[in-house]
Amino acid sequence: MKYLTNNSGEVQQLLERFLKYVKIYSTSDSSNADKGLIPSTAQQSVFAGILADELKFMKLSGIQITEHFYVYGFLPASSGCEHAEPLCMMAHMDTIEEVCGKDVKPDVIKNYNGQKISLKDGFYLDPVKEPALAQAGQEHDTVITSDGTTLLGADDKAGIAAIMTAVHYLQNHAELKHGKIEVLFSPDEETGHGMDKVPLELISSKRCYTVDGGHIGELETECFNAFKTNITFTGKSTHTGTARAGGMINAVTMAGTFIANLPRHEAPETTDGYQGFYAPMTISGSVETSTVTLLLRDFTARGMKKRQELVRQIAETVANSFGGTVLVVHTQQYLNMKQKMDEHPEVVQDLVSAYNKAGLEPVCTPIRGGTDGSRLTEMGIPTPNIFTGGHNYHSHTEWASLSQMTAAAEVIIQLAVILEMKKNDQTAGK
Repeated sequence: MKYLTNNSGEVQQLLERFLKYVKIYSTSDSSNADKGLIPSTAQQSVFAGILADELKFMKLSGIQITEHFYVYGFLPASSGCEHAEPLCMMAHMDTIEEVCGKDVKPDVIKNYNGQKISLKDGFYLDPVKEPALAQAGQEHDTVITSDGTTLLGADDKAGIAAIMTAVHYLQNHAELKHGKIEVLFSPDEETGHGMDKVPLELISSKRCYTVDGGHIGELETECFNAFKTNITFTGKSTHTGTARAGGMINAVTMAGTFIANLPRHEAPETTDGYQGFYAPMTISGSVETSTVTLLLRDFTARGMKKRQELVRQIAETVANSFGGTVLVVHTQQYLNMKQKMDEHPEVVQDLVSAYNKAGLEPVCTPIRGGTDGSRLTEMGIPTPNIFTGGHNYHSHTEWASLSQMTAAAEVIIQLAVILEMKKNDQTAGK
């Protein structure tokens, strides 16, 4: 049995929640987060307060905003279901800094007809190039975009909206029995620091689920190994007019040469599937000192070590050829969660059952990135990732499907019911 239908009042509330959330400015700042400031921006604190107030209005229990502005609350177990296994649902509050996330103006296209969608500043969405958008047109789905001047923020406000909708539905349908359902909204996932200050002491669940994926049906249990690497070149400054005689060593040129020598066929824009990459993200500095920030991604530990070694070799070769020096520092961001996830197959099996109950066939794909769930899995709580219905993340052309967001909420409801039923089955078998 499916609980949410496309024409129900709950779906309209889901849309209203989502539109409300994307208009709230919550961009994070990686520079501040790297310095240990969590949350990295004040606007995330504001969003945390709004979400906590909403949880209070829904009459959840144990609601609090932690010192570092994680929002926590829980829906108590139904009467008689106190011994059912609890679960925790998670999503993140922040949006990326690379594309503007302030003053988002969402555009709702109901009964989308599959035509090209023109946005401001020359951006557009073309179903010919996007099969998911073409599918939305065939189904006359409700599609939500930004106006093109900003991102939309479906990553991960679609996830927050799906969780809120599912919890609200369970709260208002006492006939659906469930165990304790914890809710956790985190800051700074986009900076890679989303679990740095996670309040593990509040979480009683031995399993969590992030709602931070993309297309409907996606179910993710593996991700990249991820490192951030800073390569700092040191040169020598002289007057440019006498640079040859003065022995100038230009650190800016060294940094540029280093980037030019990275494998071109192993960049984010030239890889997919299980292929890793080297991704230069920033370059800054002057003639005397210049720094390149590089993201390294690989699905295997062995592959990551090879990437780190190649970066060192290229950097040292460039520095030596110019007569300068270089310092390479690798910082771990998160690890592939697959191994630890495989140790808890029931966590994924129950989620697969929830997908099936929601009328969906899971599509298991690797995350070409990471989630708070990958970090939390490292910490000992297995945390698979559920789709949200968001598409084209981190861009001006980001869009979301209302029917797919609804399906994500449906999966959460089904999962809660399945875990309670498992408790009954286990009790009956004793």
